[in-house]
Amino acid sequence: MMSDKLKEAIQALKDEFQAEEVVFRGEHTLLLKPTQIVDACRKLRDEFDFNVLSGITAVDYWPEEEIRFHVVYQLYSLAHNLTLRLRALVPGTNPSVPTIEGVYPNANWYEREVWDMFGIRFEGHSDLRRILMPYEWEGHPLRKDYPLGYEEVQFSFNAEEIDAKKPYAQE
Repeated sequence: MMSDKLKEAIQALKDEFQAEEVVFRGEHTLLLKPTQIVDACRKLRDEFDFNVLSGITAVDYWPEEEIRFHVVYQLYSLAHNLTLRLRALVPGTNPSVPTIEGVYPNANWYEREVWDMFGIRFEGHSDLRRILMPYEWEGHPLRKDYPLGYEEVQFSFNAEEIDAKKPYAQE
């Protein structure tokens, strides 16, 4: 059963931002435009006590380009023991979202990670640079169109074929 406080928060965001609500297995998610994310986070923090940003990540829906990415924000209210998820729907061409560092200072490293892995720019971020990959790395490894470089896995049925490709294989 959903608490009254969570109902209020969700209804307030639906009314003010025309957010679309998705409920899956009892978890509530609100879909927003990227330009609305800062104001929505500020409203949830100031009016509904969602005072913890638990995490930010992204989802890549490639080959979709119109709304290719969802930037996912997980918010938590310590006072009411409530969780609410926000998703900013981001296009594939020049993907960007305003930073929420001004609302939740710990967004800094989460946003850097999302930029590093997905290439989604956070406008107004104080220090947007790589955090996981080396600075000279090209591309963003968690994008679905990122080229994979891998070695073929060796199983018993293809051991001879793999060994024949290795320069150090014994003959």
